[in-house]
Amino acid sequence: MFNALIVEKDAEGKTSASVQQIGLDRLPEGEVTVAVEYSTVNYKDGLCIGPGGGLVRNYPHVPGIDFAGTVEASSDARYSVGDKVVLTGWRVGEAHWGGYAQKARVRADWLVPLPAGLTTRQAMAVGTAGFTAMLAVVALEDHGMKPGQGPVLVTGAAGGVGSVATAILAHLGYEVAAVTGRPETAEYLTGLGAARIVAREELAETVKRPLEGETWAGCVDAVGGAMLARVLGQMKYGTSVAAVGLAGGVGLPATVIPFLLRGVNLLGIDSVIRPYEDRLRAWNRIASDLPMEKLEAMVHLAVLADLPKLGAEILKGQDKGRIVVDVNG
Repeated sequence: MFNALIVEKDAEGKTSASVQQIGLDRLPEGEVTVAVEYSTVNYKDGLCIGPGGGLVRNYPHVPGIDFAGTVEASSDARYSVGDKVVLTGWRVGEAHWGGYAQKARVRADWLVPLPAGLTTRQAMAVGTAGFTAMLAVVALEDHGMKPGQGPVLVTGAAGGVGSVATAILAHLGYEVAAVTGRPETAEYLTGLGAARIVAREELAETVKRPLEGETWAGCVDAVGGAMLARVLGQMKYGTSVAAVGLAGGVGLPATVIPFLLRGVNLLGIDSVIRPYEDRLRAWNRIASDLPMEKLEAMVHLAVLADLPKLGAEILKGQDKGRIVVDVNG
């Protein structure tokens, strides 16, 4: 028997989450069983712990879209007992039982070996948020972004993706302009390496002009909506925006003018079904280009019993940095 956060739904459709003891026979099918050591909390986790958000297909359910741990059993030749592994994405924690338990069983194709130099705790301080941030940085660099070209904007900078993106970009030598709507996070963001703090209000207003002054040499955007539309009109010629989130809404009240007159690129970043080689590249870059002391500064520790409260907080936008869940704590 082992502990798991079980989400149940009653006859009225109301969900509730509690830590329960379950057996291995309750786990779904898969080639690899992992003794989970750490997980983390993302926006999707908040939905799956709480209202479901259309992500959870069946109840009872174990959320947790990320986990890292040690292989306990494997019928796949790629993984042996004792191997350290990481999982992000593939709708684990949504359609498939996830990492908010002391054990998980998944398909071998969904796993990635833990990169050399990273612990399972550090991997979950990174999690889907940090993995997405690195995918965004890699995409921007693949489209020509280099240090010295001008400031790089990070929107939603105090959240999980934004925090890691800020730390990575600053470590690589970029001048980071961090956007936040919470003035109290300014010291935290400068500690991660942000050279400048931009108040959310400066970019939140929609303007009629399709183009403004050329300001940004790149952007990691976790907000979307009107802010993304505004940022597109401020990008330098031939630069790119990596779109990673929708905290500000799914609409995009923009024109095609930035694309046609300035050659701006809008790069969509998916982390859920990313191919294996892309995952390896991103995780290896994380191991080499994310300063671990900055990563540690983002971390807030939690245990399984804390998750219902933390899930509600992240849905309200009250999160800061990275939550690492010790499932054995």
